[in-house]
Amino acid sequence: MTLDLASFTPWTSLAGGVLIGVAAAMLVLLNGRIAGISGIVSGLLAPRPQETSWRLAFVIGLMASPAVYAWVATVPDLHITASWPWLVPAGLLVGIGTRYGSGCTSGHGVCGLSRRSPRSLAATAAFMGAGFLTVFIVRHLLAV
Repeated sequence: MTLDLASFTPWTSLAGGVLIGVAAAMLVLLNGRIAGISGIVSGLLAPRPQETSWRLAFVIGLMASPAVYAWVATVPDLHITASWPWLVPAGLLVGIGTRYGSGCTSGHGVCGLSRRSPRSLAATAAFMGAGFLTVFIVRHLLAV
């Protein structure tokens, strides 16, 4: 493995991590809610009156942030090499996994680990391990 120093962005990566941490901390401290994206979005699909506004604001902010970033910096070129027949089932499996795992990477990996939740540690280890195994199988054994 080599490190592409031309594409290495430690300062913007650090800033992004700090912003994610601050947003997650603000949500839990000010609203008593965990910043798990799958839980926030699923709460919009079965809305409760007092829950809709903050969930909607969170999702809008999540979707608007790339446009805001584009105002201040050059957006990198993104090239997805996977085809739709691979992307669609992969997305569906991720969605099913977040339901079975009672949360997603942001809920367990960011918020749960920072709260020292044993359940989140197990969930994060499980989906990271599954991700490593999937990449190994797809890239090395199937050579896709």
